[in-house]
Amino acid sequence: MESFSEKKNRAQKIYNRLNKAYPNAKIVLNYENDIQLLVAVILSAQCTDKKVNEITEKLFKKYKTADDFAKAELKIFENEIRSAGFYHNKAKNIIASTKIIRDKFGEKLPGSMEEMLSLPGVARKTANVVLGNAYGIFEGIAVDTHVKRVSRHLGLTDEENPVKIEEDLMRLFDKRKWFRLTYLFIEYGRNAHTAKRSVPCGNGPLKGLCPKD
Repeated sequence: MESFSEKKNRAQKIYNRLNKAYPNAKIVLNYENDIQLLVAVILSAQCTDKKVNEITEKLFKKYKTADDFAKAELKIFENEIRSAGFYHNKAKNIIASTKIIRDKFGEKLPGSMEEMLSLPGVARKTANVVLGNAYGIFEGIAVDTHVKRVSRHLGLTDEENPVKIEEDLMRLFDKRKWFRLTYLFIEYGRNAHTAKRSVPCGNGPLKGLCPKD
């Protein structure tokens, strides 16, 4: 049975290997400002980043500020983001959130986890991604489907709930690594351990570090 200190040591080695394997790991969503970043991240829920970028290529030419999104006509906006899936809720949440940002925060993206979580449709994953990329504020680890799958496969957590997974990972990794860890796990998930095809970790950068090999 692996002790916590042994797991933490293994986690550090995993981070170092992935950091070397994927030096350019970062967010792949396209945006020009913090408000568009928030919108893109909301759209990315249950949708591929590639599809989101296809949608926002046109969308962000029309909507640039919080006020632009806040004034959007719901039915028209729903149609503009339809291919992102769950477009009814996403459209409603984006318009509602940007109205709050415009009216309460002076069109400026909130700068704390508490304030971000007050926005409709924004949970911890979205808040972590947005705060990290917009302000360099790291209050947690964004747990998406890749991070969940990879962290469970590597034996870093047994949890299913993203919040519980985040808590486990936060205990294992130093705070200064939290932000980058998300993108390293996403890259590894996309390249070596996809949902449909899993290359044994022993054949990649994590040789000798995966308990399932």
